Amino acid sequence: MPVNKSPTTNKLGVISSSYHEKLLRLNFQNLRKRRNKKSNPSFSVTKEFIVRFNQTENPKEKEELLDLARKNILRCKRKLGLKTLGSGKHVHLPTAWMEVMYLAQCKGEIQDEALNMLYASLDYASFDYEHLPTLFFVAESVLYRLCCDAFQKTYLYSVEIKLTKIGYLVFLRLFIYFLHGHLESFKQHLLRLQPYLYALSSSGESYYKYPNIFSNVQFILKTMEIICKRGLLSGSVFSPVENKKSYKNIDAEMEHLQVNQGGYEVNHLLWHCVAAWSCVQKNSPQLNKVLEHLIFHKMQLQKKCWLDSILAFLVLGEAAKLNMACLKALMELMRDFLLSITSVQNQEESCKVDNFSWAWNVVYIYTTILAEICLYATTSNLRKTAFIGFCVCKSSQKNILLIDKSEEPPELKETSILGLLEYFSSRMSDNCDQVIWIGYYGLMYNLVKMSWELRGDDDQDGFRNKIWQTVRRTKDQEKDGRIRNAINIAQAELNDPTDPFTNHSTKVSSDVGDEIFSKYIGWRIASALSKLFFSSADAHLLPLKGPSKKQDSMKYLKKKDSVKKRVLRVTVRERPFLSEHPLFSYPDFFTKADEELTRIVDHHWQKELEIRQKEDAACEAQERKDKELQEEKHFREIMKRREEKLHKQTKPYELPPRTEVVSLEIK
Repeated sequence: MPVNKSPTTNKLGVISSSYHEKLLRLNFQNLRKRRNKKSNPSFSVTKEFIVRFNQTENPKEKEELLDLARKNILRCKRKLGLKTLGSGKHVHLPTAWMEVMYLAQCKGEIQDEALNMLYASLDYASFDYEHLPTLFFVAESVLYRLCCDAFQKTYLYSVEIKLTKIGYLVFLRLFIYFLHGHLESFKQHLLRLQPYLYALSSSGESYYKYPNIFSNVQFILKTMEIICKRGLLSGSVFSPVENKKSYKNIDAEMEHLQVNQGGYEVNHLLWHCVAAWSCVQKNSPQLNKVLEHLIFHKMQLQKKCWLDSILAFLVLGEAAKLNMACLKALMELMRDFLLSITSVQNQEESCKVDNFSWAWNVVYIYTTILAEICLYATTSNLRKTAFIGFCVCKSSQKNILLIDKSEEPPELKETSILGLLEYFSSRMSDNCDQVIWIGYYGLMYNLVKMSWELRGDDDQDGFRNKIWQTVRRTKDQEKDGRIRNAINIAQAELNDPTDPFTNHSTKVSSDVGDEIFSKYIGWRIASALSKLFFSSADAHLLPLKGPSKKQDSMKYLKKKDSVKKRVLRVTVRERPFLSEHPLFSYPDFFTKADEELTRIVDHHWQKELEIRQKEDAACEAQERKDKELQEEKHFREIMKRREEKLHKQTKPYELPPRTEVVSLEIK
């Protein structure tokens, strides 16, 4: 780009060349400063602006600051790409996330809108290595707000709910990066988070009564416990190729797929859930076989690695939104899990050995996944099954709250929403198990949010009416304060305690940032894990790292070799049916084979269809010919009888010939 230099007047006559160059350099620097000042935006969020916004009492100044904040909110929406799901040249997520976190410090409607925008963006954003520094910044900001601000308040605020939801998405993303081995160069960032995590671990008494918050807090703590234990002590999550020999002596009864000797262990259940999701995406005929293997490893839900169980449910829930067999497998897994937990807890001796204090996390996440399937499944049959169940009988439609609790409670038949509602409500008491009341809490909390999500949708009136009846009946008849709190907290989170069904004048907000459920994070995680588990050795695990700078060829070759070594080495349990039937050794080959098989089947089906059409045409012609012959034969019989009785050869209703008529007239 040409530089326009300002003219310099030489008032002193002849000057030296060095001094002349110095004058030109100074003029050029001044010109650059002016242009930089013009190119900077007229307004940006600063600490002084946040303080003025929160402390000003002047109405006029407050209106001006609010107008500036709204303009910046619009600018951030464009950078986040809320309407394009994070795609476009104008989108730059790291910068937008930082600006939104600053805006979230402004109290009032700006804070709520900023947090809603950040939650929506973290839900649909793709995985990119460049996001990691900003993700750590968001994580530290959320933990600081929770530990240094929210804990000091006496009452529960809706901001705390939104912050924990954002923290859940942030640390869920960090865990996926951790599995790919991309947190190696962020040890200092991990160390900065530890003081906040120590403070957050003491929040059990504050959030124990609110499982929707406490579940997110426990997930954050468990995730960081795993990352810090292995990420800070070991250099890499993945084992090099040279350690391949160490897997030969592993016990055949081990229950996890070891990533390396000091790394994280991925269990078989999570691996098979990712395989099932991949089969659904590629329409592979191996889906039924994968689901059989998945059900075989259902006992791994009872292990203490409940973080893997949550990831497995998230991935299988995404597959259940597309496939009925996956939904059936998901519900069967939860049914067996609940039955095993309750049977163990009923035995005093087993309770001393097995501690299932973590089981409520899995149950609560399952209720959320089930609600998302009811809302976002691709077919109405899937949504109906997730809500009612497979057995549509009269017992599932009855009033579940009118059951006499002195009678024997009903057995757990199905783990649909109505089935779980009947099961949990019949076992509610002041001293009931934690899994029971938290599962009941999660169902009612999500039902209120589902009713709000469906508002304004005329096609879902019947479904919405059924949800409203369930929530209204529970609110009127349930006397347990914990369950009534679930309804009240859900309404407070929606910022509208009024009933959306009776308030017909309420207009549906079209703001993209007001997201109640996470719609896309499950698909993002499933896609990332499928690339991690089933990618070939020559391919990159994920397009996480951005384009590197130009370096010499030797450094580039070394970096490429290190990427090839970072391959997931899984050790499948030594069982004949697993070794003889590989699930996803060559996914590209199976995809091509499926397409070729489909083409061949279609070709033969078209030929068979043509043959059937020709046969049908021949049969119709033969039937038509036989019918004509039969009619002709029947007519001949009629004529023969007529001739015998009337001695006439004319047909019925036929006039005699003209000659006969003339002869009769002459006579």
